[in-house]
Amino acid sequence: MLKPSLDDLIKSSFRSILKNKGRTALTSLGIIIGVTSVILLTSIGNGLQIYINKQFESLGANTVFVTPGKIFNDQGRFSNSPSSRLVTTSFTKKDLNDLRRNLKNSTVSPNSQTIVDVSTSFANKKSVTTLGSNYLYGSSNNLIPIANSGRWFTKKEDDKNSNVVVLGYNLAIDLFPKTSALGKKIIAKGKTLKVIGVLDKKGGSLGGPALDDYLFVPIGLVFEFTGTENINAFNIKADKQQNIEAIKSEIKKILLKKYDSDAFSVFDSSQLLSSINSIIGTLTIALTGIAAISLVVGGIGIMNIMLVTITERTREIGLRKAIGAYPRA
Repeated sequence: MLKPSLDDLIKSSFRSILKNKGRTALTSLGIIIGVTSVILLTSIGNGLQIYINKQFESLGANTVFVTPGKIFNDQGRFSNSPSSRLVTTSFTKKDLNDLRRNLKNSTVSPNSQTIVDVSTSFANKKSVTTLGSNYLYGSSNNLIPIANSGRWFTKKEDDKNSNVVVLGYNLAIDLFPKTSALGKKIIAKGKTLKVIGVLDKKGGSLGGPALDDYLFVPIGLVFEFTGTENINAFNIKADKQQNIEAIKSEIKKILLKKYDSDAFSVFDSSQLLSSINSIIGTLTIALTGIAAISLVVGGIGIMNIMLVTITERTREIGLRKAIGAYPRA
């Protein structure tokens, strides 16, 4: 029998490929699309998890959140109950005082938001998310002004509802595109506020506007803007991570004296992160499975092409064997 050399086999293979360029291109395209889809969707899922983890790292592991509505069910997963999406509860200053009085070793920061139109001598900006809190909110949430770009408001300014404001990174650029915002004046809801700080760039935010586009003021100013003293949520920084569960229990005990158990949620950053990562992981697996279908289709395409190629070359193969070709030639 005639045994072909490796060089002959390679040349024969390339001749076959070049002879059927269209068939080869379509088969390759199916595999390329399948592999690319799987890699792309897996990478997006992993990248999203890394991004979310970084977002929560900035909050720290010892942060407890108190929000209206029932966010988690009894199994610790996000609640699917329709009632959980109906937020009718607003916290009050009395709730704030009760929490501060009973959580002596924790930092309690209220959070009240509204939307205002802002203007300066340089620019106007509509529908700016304004977050009102206390003098502790900045340090406990890692909201740090850029070096040489001011500071967070003080306890004295907080107590007096001083007309001061801290701008998010992007908002400062939008309102003062050609000059430093520090020390300048802005007008919000008819009030003239002095810019005392510009925050360092924070990047995106989960489920809402980026913090870089926020306006931060003492919470008393938001009460004046809205005409109410409603508080949307509390961020509570525990002194030690091992005290988290005890603090959560104490918070529930305090609020249950006034609200139903379905009216509010108390959870820590690790609980929220775990639930979000679980959802993203499930979504990534599902999307990757869908993308893998294109790989299967590509594989079937290759099988068909191989079958067609053998069928087309039956006479040639028979002739080669008749003159003594090697069986694998």
